Amino acid sequence: MGRTALVVWGGWSGHEPQQVAEICERVLKENDFEVEVSDTLDAFLDKEKLRSLSLIVPVWTMGKITGDQLNAVTEAVRGGVGIGGCHGGMCDSFRDATEWQFMTGGQWVAHPGNSGVTYTVQITEPNHYITEGTQDFTVTSEQYYLHTDPANHVLATTRFPSPGAEGPHTTNGDVDMPVVWTKMYGQGRVYYSSLGHSAATVQETDPLRLLTRGLLWAAHAE
Repeated sequence: MGRTALVVWGGWSGHEPQQVAEICERVLKENDFEVEVSDTLDAFLDKEKLRSLSLIVPVWTMGKITGDQLNAVTEAVRGGVGIGGCHGGMCDSFRDATEWQFMTGGQWVAHPGNSGVTYTVQITEPNHYITEGTQDFTVTSEQYYLHTDPANHVLATTRFPSPGAEGPHTTNGDVDMPVVWTKMYGQGRVYYSSLGHSAATVQETDPLRLLTRGLLWAAHAE
């Protein structure tokens, strides 16, 4: 049996979830995955199907998830199914679902300066499969300030505060914020990148390479 993935999109339309889901579907198919795409969280309710997957890709911002939907996903990942995603589509999905945040390793709390901030992404571990071939780069987008899990394996960071992104955090001085990380949740591999406020940002060369390789890593397809 080949590798299989479920991409589930929805929530706040400002993050262009359908377009981002289409990008995820495309890169996975290019890497020989069989991909199912759904626009309903009820796609999570088939526990047997979830457990059979290689990878779950959430593309859902600021939504509400039921206990049954959440439990099905967390059980599948604990059992060894990979999960990977980007930006608010994975780490601002369900603000009142703390188990989702426990699984994913972080939660968005601010983006000082909004979407016009030009900032540097620093590759802090260049020898990992995910970051191989990617040098430090700049992006103009939202610079995510996140609350993160100290267990995360951080692969890339960005420095706060950035010019034009000052705020109440500025008086704390310089802070290196995780941008790309991996972690384990039970037996499941978890991948996250905070890049991807729009489909255009997701498709930029460096963010797309990191996302593609991260999804492959989460699915044990590296």
